[in-house]
Amino acid sequence: MDRRDFIQKATVGALALSFPGNLPAFTKEAPMGIVVHSYGSRWNSKVASNKYPGFANAVDLLEHCYKIGAGGMQVVVKDWSADLIKKVRDRREKLGLYVEGSIGVPGKPEDVARFEQEVKSAKEAGMQVLRTVCSSGRRYDAYHSAEAFTELQNKAVASLKLAEPILRKYKMKLAVENHKDWRAPELVDLMKQLNSEWIGVTLDFGNSIALLEEPMEVIQTLVPYVFTTHVKDMGLDEYADGFLLSEVPLGKGILDLPKMFALCRQQNPNVTFNLEMITRDPLEIPCLKDEYWATFSGVPATDLARTLRLVRQHKYASGLPRVSQLDPEGRLAAEENNILACLNYSKNTLKS
Repeated sequence: MDRRDFIQKATVGALALSFPGNLPAFTKEAPMGIVVHSYGSRWNSKVASNKYPGFANAVDLLEHCYKIGAGGMQVVVKDWSADLIKKVRDRREKLGLYVEGSIGVPGKPEDVARFEQEVKSAKEAGMQVLRTVCSSGRRYDAYHSAEAFTELQNKAVASLKLAEPILRKYKMKLAVENHKDWRAPELVDLMKQLNSEWIGVTLDFGNSIALLEEPMEVIQTLVPYVFTTHVKDMGLDEYADGFLLSEVPLGKGILDLPKMFALCRQQNPNVTFNLEMITRDPLEIPCLKDEYWATFSGVPATDLARTLRLVRQHKYASGLPRVSQLDPEGRLAAEENNILACLNYSKNTLKS
């Protein structure tokens, strides 16, 4: 059995051991869930809004996900009290939703106790999968030399090796995201170094465009390791130093979402699809500035040419959406409307 088959069977097997009898429905054909970052304006909001009240904790978000027809959520797990753990578990079971966590990996040995407590909290709340990142920010913003990025890679391996025994102990999956940091082959190399059934990938559908990668090639490269996903569609436009990149409502951007969903399901029948629709101004990807290239070596000029050609051929027709000009209530409304539009597209077109 090769590693690809092993991971897929291990994922199914771990879930089967966690639930008596048949696997729960949410692991098969659940509606799409929601990543907490989709609610950047509403999560712990300081805006007093009657129509869009803020979410103070994971239970508030879970209740809202149920209300709007989402299948579950992915939420930050940090410093949860025993009372919050119980409430999340009870409401998850009552509502029939899945819950995944977002967690930080231990940076050094003295962080392991904290990490174990958060994994334990997630397990007690009914989670099976935890998403993480191993970088401090976007590659082209946070790292300014090849040596700095190599140091990140080495630290990531060390951190995940510290995490792995805890994950194995609690039978929890940890999924590293392609978070505008790792190009897909680099993330595969990381997976191969770790070679653990408990560590895989959070497959983000659109982030890697910022690293000049072709979206479908990213899916095909990383899908053998997929535990969970960040679903999004992307809009593009030009600017002087490179291109602009935005999350846009599903079906309005350039991604072949039906094919991406099919590839993920084919590889891992129990994969979850989690919407990360971040409502914000476009991100500037300064790929025509020298500083952008400081951490890259061996990236062919054809990748840059292909990406810029993609931008010019698929410029967002109505202009990429912006929200910084809106008042707080307007930003809350735009955020909710985008999420509802994505859920509707997912249900009617993606059948998820």
